[in-house]
Amino acid sequence: MADLRLLLVDDEQIALDNLADALDGQGFLIETAPGGEAAQVAIRRSQFDLVITDLRMPGVDGLAVLASALEHNPDTLVILLTGHATVDTAVTALRAGAYHYLTKPYRLEELRAAVAGARERLLARRSTRTEPPAVSSGPIVTCSEIMQRVLATAASIAPSESNVVILGESGTGKELLAREIHRLSHRHDQPFLAVNCGALSEELLDSALFGHEAGAFTGAVKARRGYFETASGGTLFLDEFAEMSPAMQVKLLRVIENREVLPVGAERPRPVDVRLVVATNRSLEREVAEGRMRRDLYYRVSVVTLELPPLRRRKEDVPLLAQHLLRRHCESSGRNVQGFSDAALELLMAYDFPGNVRELSNIIERAVLLTEGTLIEVGNLPDNLRRLRVTMPASAAMASLEDQEISAIKRALAETGGHRGRAAELLGIDRVSLWRKMKRYGIEA
Repeated sequence: MADLRLLLVDDEQIALDNLADALDGQGFLIETAPGGEAAQVAIRRSQFDLVITDLRMPGVDGLAVLASALEHNPDTLVILLTGHATVDTAVTALRAGAYHYLTKPYRLEELRAAVAGARERLLARRSTRTEPPAVSSGPIVTCSEIMQRVLATAASIAPSESNVVILGESGTGKELLAREIHRLSHRHDQPFLAVNCGALSEELLDSALFGHEAGAFTGAVKARRGYFETASGGTLFLDEFAEMSPAMQVKLLRVIENREVLPVGAERPRPVDVRLVVATNRSLEREVAEGRMRRDLYYRVSVVTLELPPLRRRKEDVPLLAQHLLRRHCESSGRNVQGFSDAALELLMAYDFPGNVRELSNIIERAVLLTEGTLIEVGNLPDNLRRLRVTMPASAAMASLEDQEISAIKRALAETGGHRGRAAELLGIDRVSLWRKMKRYGIEA
């Protein structure tokens, strides 16, 4: 297998040299470019598997380098580095096709974890000779400030060894966030295993987590390693953690404190090295106060607590998520649906999604299968959403949609310093359409 090629881009030579030194020995043939123009020349001359570029550079900036790289080779992964990270720059980068972005000053471990994740993806792509869906890779899709704060915290604690609690309603993406923490950690090349504690009886959960010896109980024909042993060196994700019985809580506490497990029927404990990420939709403080959760276990697992907001609290993510999920479901079903009608998107924006992102995904998967055209229409949405259209003032839905459009235009103009052509590119529309929308909403450049 040929070596993977990496292009590093920065207009500051010292930063470029430091970057090259930091990534030496990470499995790439490294080439450097002292600025955006030099990067575009290199991209036209050679094919790169991974490009890491500074965002803000004089002349040709990082977004232009990103566009050139993807135009030359859509399979290229691009990581953007920015010292001016905002929600807008993150959204712009991800919408433009970036694999990942890092905020300066970044930790060396964080940079190497991102590069290692990219390398793993590239090698998997080569080995299967098929490109995995772009929408299933890279960071979590979001443009909301509240989610960006969660992701920033997750990225900052990922390189540590601390146990993590993820709180959130069903369907908010707790396992996805746990996988992102694992991907950004130094354990990224070790196993990530997930188990739903609420889906198994106490006996099955005991065996699943800690393993058993042959003959330990009826039906135990041969020995079985538990999740703690199988995930050793990596990350173990325990969903519905608060469903654990008091007896299971005692066993889990012992594993955390002693870093060893005692399989059912075994005489001696076995050492394990696992980072624990647990998730629940309950308040653990309330569980402790009401006696359902051991206080000492709570303190052991909740070194860091991350709370995922429900989708109704980040409505600005609905259009972005809807398009993301549309691409994914089209790829899996072989359908060719391009987008949503204005009326359909209005209904999605007006709906509260009690099932959160999982419910949105199910709605779009159903709509993709039902639509006969290139756009998802109101008639392709479930009855409960169509009934919402009857009870909802049309002006309210349109106002919500217009507010999102106004915000997006203003962010694009701010990001490009008022340059309408660049702003139109970021928004994915032509300059005339942007001019008309600015005139309609009274937006000044």
